[in-house]
Amino acid sequence: MTSEPVKGKSDNDVLAQLNQEYIEAYMSADVAWYEKHLAVDFVCIESDGSVLNKEEFLNNVAEGPNVADYKLQRVNVRIYGIVALVQATGIFTRNDQSSGVSRYTDIYVQTPSEWKVVSAQITRTSRLEVVESHN
Repeated sequence: MTSEPVKGKSDNDVLAQLNQEYIEAYMSADVAWYEKHLAVDFVCIESDGSVLNKEEFLNNVAEGPNVADYKLQRVNVRIYGIVALVQATGIFTRNDQSSGVSRYTDIYVQTPSEWKVVSAQITRTSRLEVVESHN
């Protein structure tokens, strides 16, 4: 997985690519991807309300995903100068084959050389109709 800047790619395209890589890294427990792309002071707010710093988040990633499958349904990238919000909805399947919906917002900050994730907030629900009613 790589997200090296490509000449001619818009920031919107780069952020959409980073978002896809973020999901792929989660599903493959790719700690190295996160070490490179998360800011030093990264914070994640999980669905259960717990707050994880970068080290705690990386430890969770290393344990592997707690879902068997994750498919992005919708991604919205909004850029405000050197800050960007990536909001997305996806459908996940747990190891027991039950399904649910995940909505998240990742906040990126542009550094002189790349975009870094500074924050993530995740909300999960088992209500699949949430995706169907908001498409």
